Amino acid sequence: MPALILHHHDPSPFAEKIRLVFGLKQLAWSSVQVPMIMPKPDLTLLTGGYRKAPVLQIGADIYCDTSLIARELEARFPEPSLFPSGHVGLSYALARWSDKAFFEPGAGLSMGENEGIPEEILEDRFKFFNFMDFADIRGQMPHCYAQFQAQAQLLEDELDVLTTPYLSGTAPSWIDIQAYFPVWMANTNIPRAGELLAPFPSIGAWSQRMETIGRGQRSDIDAATAHEAARAAEPAAAAGVADNPFHNFAAGDSVTVMPDDYGFDPVAGTLTALDTHGISIERQTPELGTIAVHFPRSGYRVEAGG
Repeated sequence: MPALILHHHDPSPFAEKIRLVFGLKQLAWSSVQVPMIMPKPDLTLLTGGYRKAPVLQIGADIYCDTSLIARELEARFPEPSLFPSGHVGLSYALARWSDKAFFEPGAGLSMGENEGIPEEILEDRFKFFNFMDFADIRGQMPHCYAQFQAQAQLLEDELDVLTTPYLSGTAPSWIDIQAYFPVWMANTNIPRAGELLAPFPSIGAWSQRMETIGRGQRSDIDAATAHEAARAAEPAAAAGVADNPFHNFAAGDSVTVMPDDYGFDPVAGTLTALDTHGISIERQTPELGTIAVHFPRSGYRVEAGG
């Protein structure tokens, strides 16, 4: 199998989810650092315009969004499982809580309380994040603190009643990773993290257990090496478009795909697979040949044309 190549940047809390999956599954992987702000030409050459980090590359197959990346890694490397106690559907559903209710106030605190953040990063996020009012970012800090602690209290309440070391049993799981990444973001990016998390001792103890997972075996490569890996490969066989009375798409249609929350950068291509789990399109590029770009179905919009 081609190497696992993660296109990410180290401060990214979403990339931390996948780095923890590598740790849980004890996988070797290659790291390509991408810029925190646009332009990201080496990344968008692979994705066709999708700019969010992380992106997982396996040969000429490009997997976007942590939900789909986790699903793909679980399928290829089923042991140890991300779902040791089951709860597969619930685990993926919790992304809507962790990625929005828990992450968004933490992102606000990361930017609003770090006075040394370069102006160009704030300007980029102003265009990117539609859930924040950057015109009054300092004034929003009390609300962000309150909302982050409200979500932390939910996690603390759950940890307090556990009889196991992790949220779904004796082994760490995707549920734990979903809940942990905003806590990691706070400890990494928010200056007053100690004070912010002090009321939650169970989170503190569980966080120490989460850190023992590690991040797998990492090696660093450059974007040119990743591009060569894509150029030398062919996309995996596509699953086709599943019958569904609620859409009229067919394999071979020209479509665009983009997130429905923020980062509305459409990716155009030929539809090769569509079902309730995912979307796959193929793109023909002069630089890399045929590239398949994959997205989760949940949270992504597919439209005809492109």
